[in-house]
Amino acid sequence: MAEKLSPAYKRYDLGKQPGGTVVEVVLSCINNIRLMDDNNFNLYANGENSRFFGGRAEKSPTRLIIPKTGHWHVVVDKTGFQALANSNVRAIPPKTQNAANPSDSRAPEGSREQEDVADAQPA
Repeated sequence: MAEKLSPAYKRYDLGKQPGGTVVEVVLSCINNIRLMDDNNFNLYANGENSRFFGGRAEKSPTRLIIPKTGHWHVVVDKTGFQALANSNVRAIPPKTQNAANPSDSRAPEGSREQEDVADAQPA
């Protein structure tokens, strides 16, 4: 019987998101997080060089900011690790964010459960 291989990554298709949207990623263990636009995700999926925001995520949740309006994807990637983390991703639109801590360029801490918060589903 052939051994079933575990997937190397899980993709979350965020769809079109405005610039300034905070993407919150919750992981069960250390993995890589890649925030990519549509073009770069297609390059990544085809094994080509791609550009992304993120990298090794050692804490959870991890927050990234979408730099400009467009179609975005989050990839949770196990490259360099034994297992793919269980993960959950949500997009927090700019209008729902709490501006209480403008010095934190990653994301505001007060943006937990608010209306207009979209939970991304794995693609």
